[in-house]
Amino acid sequence: MKEKKFSTYQIVFVAVMAAIVCVVTFFRFPFLGSKVHFANAMCLLSGMLFGPVLGGLAAGFGSMLYDALFGGYDLINCLITFVSKFLMAAICAWIAFGGKEDGKHARLVVGSVIGALSYVALYMLKTYIFQRFVHGYPLDAVVVTMGSKLPASLINAVFAMIVAPILYAAIAPALRRRGLLEKLRK
Repeated sequence: MKEKKFSTYQIVFVAVMAAIVCVVTFFRFPFLGSKVHFANAMCLLSGMLFGPVLGGLAAGFGSMLYDALFGGYDLINCLITFVSKFLMAAICAWIAFGGKEDGKHARLVVGSVIGALSYVALYMLKTYIFQRFVHGYPLDAVVVTMGSKLPASLINAVFAMIVAPILYAAIAPALRRRGLLEKLRK
């Protein structure tokens, strides 16, 4: 008999976290001329809770689901969202845990910082490629567009870097006591 790749616990928790990522994308509030949302923090939290692969799947599917259903994006943009949010969560988890079962708080913070900044870099790269090569805008117009998007992206990244480790510190002990955290990362 073939061994299952993912347990029922893992599938259910990833689906629930993907739904949470999708729903929290609706919650935005104005801050310094931008809008801060909770989605990136939930993507980082997914990586911290579930590890690189499952956390990446939860972050990617949840964000892609929002873009497909409510963001009005086409298939290509939805796939780009999936990949970039997957990588954000996966990078966070790889750094936070580095092959160890439980990450130290400092590693969680560093993982969330690098994960969030990697997403900002990927988002800026996507903006550059689409503006320059898909839409054919001149370089100076592309730079202006990127410059206008960067502050909001950085505000969201900093917010996510702060919130995700705090949420992990609040949620992980309860999951660990129930023996669920170990089941989720297998």
